[in-house]
Amino acid sequence: MSRVGKKPINIKDVEFTKSGNTIKVKGKFGSLEKSFHPNIAINVEGDEVLVTRPNDLRENRALHGLTRALLNNMVEGVSDGYSKTLDIVGVGYKAEQKEKNLLLTIGYSHPIYFMPPDDIKIEVTTPTQIKITGCDKELVGQVAAKIRSFRKPEPYKGKGIKYSNETIIRKAGKTAGK
Repeated sequence: MSRVGKKPINIKDVEFTKSGNTIKVKGKFGSLEKSFHPNIAINVEGDEVLVTRPNDLRENRALHGLTRALLNNMVEGVSDGYSKTLDIVGVGYKAEQKEKNLLLTIGYSHPIYFMPPDDIKIEVTTPTQIKITGCDKELVGQVAAKIRSFRKPEPYKGKGIKYSNETIIRKAGKTAGK
């Protein structure tokens, strides 16, 4: 039995609606809707949601833990929200906020103008730090990865855009000839 799939999900602070295979979760940070595989049963019992599977087939075992994790991420996202912080490292590299959009100057001949999806809020706390927040964990991670991909950190000086908790493994540069 899946250890993750067995755990109940607490839904006391959110509005949880189930119609067929589609689950809609609404909380103070927004609302999310997702369809799940029909083999997995999602049961609401009071303030808890339990995820069960019909049998021990390989596909159902895989979907059991996945469905529970996705549901938990939805509930946690609408009640607490998710955020990722990016750091910009490099001389002259900076970020600016233009309304809800992002303007990056990161060493190219042109600035990069990034327009985030509607559900995502981007905040430039300092010129070298970007905070991405939203209720959908997948979308927050995807937007952070997209912004990071504009200038990935390089291993010699560490210049580029990196996650704030990421460590860049440095390489030694070339040494003088003998």
